[in-house]
This record gives sequence, structure tokens and C-alpha cells, in this order.
Amino acid sequence: MATKTYKPCKGVAKRFKVTGTGKVKRMSGFNSHRRSVRSAAMKRRIRRPQIMFEGHAENLREYMGLTGLRPRKVAHERALAAKIKAMSETSAA
Repeated sequence: MATKTYKPCKGVAKRFKVTGTGKVKRMSGFNSHRRSVRSAAMKRRIRRPQIMFEGHAENLREYMGLTGLRPRKVAHERALAAKIKAMSETSAA
């Protein structure tokens, strides 16, 4: 008997996008009707994509079959590299 392969959820893949570092972007709600009620600032705000909270993003990446991406690790490595660069610049000067 063949083993069952994991199929990523296509609905999640259509609704959410993953950045290069692994963050998950989503579009805002409150955008389908009654836009005349909303203020201009709110209309501008909901037009832009937003970054999902990391707790939800982990689950969504799993649904999409993208388990290797870890944005917290990328941010940590970038911060360490910047710290090392700053220390080397101060010691060289």
C-alpha cells in the first residue's frame, strides 16, 4: 500500500502570500461593500497587505507545505550580523 503524500491546501495558497524570509502576508477584510461609510484613512489602510502574527503564520505555512521557513531565525541572524559589523567598525577606528 502506498504512503499518503501531503497535499498543500490550495485555498490557503490563494489567499496568503509568503515573503522571501517566510513572513505571511494577507489582505485586510472590511473591503467588499459599504465603502462610503469608511473614512479615507481606513480605506487606504485596508488597501495595503498586512503581515500575519507569527503564531498564525506557522500554521498557515504548514498548510501550504512550507515548513522550512523561519522568519524569527532570519531576523535573529541579521541582528547578529549587524552587531558583529558594528563591533568590528568600532574596534578598527
